[in-house]
Amino acid sequence: MTKTIQLDFESYVATAHALAERAGEVILPHFRSGVAVDDKGGGAFDPVTVADRDAEAAIREILSAAYPGHGVVGEEFEDTQTDADFCWIVDPIDGTRSFIMGQPLWGTLIGLTAHGAAVLGMMNQPYTGERFWSGETESYFTRGGETRRMNVRQCPALDSAILASTAPELFDTSELSRFEALSRAVRLRRFGGDCYNYCLLAMGQIDLVVEAGLKPFDILPLVPIIERAGGIVTTWDGGDPSKGGRIVAAGDRALHAAALETLSD
Repeated sequence: MTKTIQLDFESYVATAHALAERAGEVILPHFRSGVAVDDKGGGAFDPVTVADRDAEAAIREILSAAYPGHGVVGEEFEDTQTDADFCWIVDPIDGTRSFIMGQPLWGTLIGLTAHGAAVLGMMNQPYTGERFWSGETESYFTRGGETRRMNVRQCPALDSAILASTAPELFDTSELSRFEALSRAVRLRRFGGDCYNYCLLAMGQIDLVVEAGLKPFDILPLVPIIERAGGIVTTWDGGDPSKGGRIVAAGDRALHAAALETLSD
């Protein structure tokens, strides 16, 4: 028998907003303050700060009190109750490298899954006062008290597209070769941005985001935002993006298909 899940969407959206507010309160005092940076190790430089850890701890404290039966998957601490019907996906500072450089191209990612399916996503940038999130059928952007609906833009041809990615170091040699082939086919390519790129795609500012080596908490909260703005997100082979890995996000389905074809060569 299939289990029926009761999804109190408005309540969960309100919780996501509260989590974003609390995380921002914790993070902002550390931004552009000369905060100490630790290296998680494991080869390449993998930075983390007290702002990352304290923000995720604050989020987990709220969730533990509000939804003790829900799971939490986060970047900084051990996952809990991952077999629960509902699971919150948290990246307290997506773009820690930008954060420690003083660049405002970072954000707090908050997502919610029901039986593994992404049902809610939010990206909050407290320094600029911008917030991007998914409603039940649409996606929204707010700043300065004004909220508006987001829509991707139509751009079916690669030679008209703007492509974004965080850094070339994300790709191994084979992946970088394919990414460079795609870069040669588009009108404009820019590096940097982390989670911001995906939100700009949902807003209709750019057309493609291509990355590799992502963790679930890097991408899952962004999937509902993009899809409910009219876009599409998959892996490079057209599969489910919720587990991370090699990701392609596009505002136009024809453009997405063309990008997949180039990346699979």
